[in-house]
Amino acid sequence: MAQLREIKKRMGAVKTIQRITKTMQMIATAKFTAALARAKNSRPYTDTIRGLVTKVSAQAGDASHPMLEQSNRASKKDLVLVIASDRGLCGAYNSTVLRTVTKLLNEIRANGREVVVDVSGRKALAFFKYQKQEVSTRHAIGDKPQYEAVEKIGQDYIDRFVAGEFASVKVIYMRFISTSRQRPEVMQLLPLTLPKADEVAGDKVSNANFDFSPSAPELLNDLLPRSLKVSLYQAFLDAVVSENVMRMVAMKAATDNAGGLGRTLKRNFNRARQARITTELTEIVAGVEALK
Repeated sequence: MAQLREIKKRMGAVKTIQRITKTMQMIATAKFTAALARAKNSRPYTDTIRGLVTKVSAQAGDASHPMLEQSNRASKKDLVLVIASDRGLCGAYNSTVLRTVTKLLNEIRANGREVVVDVSGRKALAFFKYQKQEVSTRHAIGDKPQYEAVEKIGQDYIDRFVAGEFASVKVIYMRFISTSRQRPEVMQLLPLTLPKADEVAGDKVSNANFDFSPSAPELLNDLLPRSLKVSLYQAFLDAVVSENVMRMVAMKAATDNAGGLGRTLKRNFNRARQARITTELTEIVAGVEALK
């Protein structure tokens, strides 16, 4: 009797967990759909800005900009921004990002350089606290990144880089490729590295000559910071999309596993009940035989 009660109690607990994970799956699906729409809507603008910067820089000749300079950097510090999630239950999302971060930090330190860590997301903050790694700044961006907030972060990085505080600024995030594929990526924000003009998709006028008004340096002075901020914003959008799609998949797997465990428990419950009935019948028959 005690075994039957225990199995029935576990069946109830599994059903409750299944309802919870199913609800979380539905919520993650809704958030993923909204986040994917935001990421897709901003992607054409991001690509256009990058392409425009590439064309202008390719035609600007000897024009330079502090955000492009890679030499004469006296600083031995590198800044790394880690984008993780505020909540768990999203599969291997955080562990994959943090494993990539650990590898990068080890490489930087192996080269004799100092590293300053900024984080976005409570999971990354908890990880570095456990590792006894000092975190310089924690950015609270949330599930719906706002460009204004990301723009402030980007401008702060630009000012500190130009002032010579850091030799480079890198961002580690989970890049969204498709619903079945997400990849941790290390993006170098500063110094900016630009592809060649003939490498830009659809660029048929890379060899043309342009007259700039205003001048090329003035255009670069406006386009380069804008390109950096937009790229950083796109990284935050991709990270949110990846987080929600991985949570959606994880919760679906948990729901399916709960369903399978529930069926197993029900089968065990029926077997235990049948064994109990058989035992009682045997005892009754034995009692009748004893009375004869």
